[in-house]
Amino acid sequence: MTKVSVIIPVYNEEKVIGECLESLVKQTFKNSEIIVVDDGSTDGSKAKIQNSRLFEQDHKGAGAARNLGAKNAVGEILVFVDADMIFDGNFIKNLIAPIVDGRAIGTFSKDEYLANSDNIWARLWNINRGLPAEKMISENYPDNQKVFRAILKRKFDEVGGFDEKAGYTDDWSLSEKLGVEAIMAKGAKFYHKNPDNLKEVFVQSKWMAKRKYKLGVVGNGIALLRVSLPVSIFIAIFKFFRRRRISFHFIIFKIISDMGQFVGILEFWFLGRTSK
Repeated sequence: MTKVSVIIPVYNEEKVIGECLESLVKQTFKNSEIIVVDDGSTDGSKAKIQNSRLFEQDHKGAGAARNLGAKNAVGEILVFVDADMIFDGNFIKNLIAPIVDGRAIGTFSKDEYLANSDNIWARLWNINRGLPAEKMISENYPDNQKVFRAILKRKFDEVGGFDEKAGYTDDWSLSEKLGVEAIMAKGAKFYHKNPDNLKEVFVQSKWMAKRKYKLGVVGNGIALLRVSLPVSIFIAIFKFFRRRRISFHFIIFKIISDMGQFVGILEFWFLGRTSK
């Protein structure tokens, strides 16, 4: 029977890691190990980690954490998930099915739902990204994408894993190295928690902005201008009045989110800081 290694990078995730691990333990697919890599957390994350193999590193970023987990994995298939996810009982079984059947070297899932839709900031995160209210992927999303949720370990090892200097888009780097994309796995249902307070909105937005932009320096400048305070305020107010069903909270959300992105771009551009 195929052996699977589930790898989870963790950085200050004490609020969510327990529920994530609990849902993985309850999977119908049993021939798996869970590997958690603590990426220099400063909160109580490590105290919440159970039923898994734990590795630790200084704060280097998610790409480096995933690579460390993969290096120590014994599974033939690697599954990469995040600490803020919760999984349906058949998630792993359905996610790896196309790989086990020989139809693909790697897969992803379009059955990704918003876990905390009762929180206003979590809902506004979806609205700001143009996503449906309850799902984390748009309705017209293609059946192939660059981010691998599962992949054959031998293929991962062939290209040396993720690019640890790529920042937020480190999980795209695997596809770029391999020259292929992941295919959709049917029925691999899971739930993803969005930031649920303004501090988390700022931190996650800062992290997402740490990536390479098209056109080099010009692209970085355009990105900074797009999230600068005057532009942010204008767009926030414009969208608020254009879409009457948006709460006034959206204006606050948009400004905080764009501030996070502004800082993230500067950290990545001038300091080379790729970690969260």
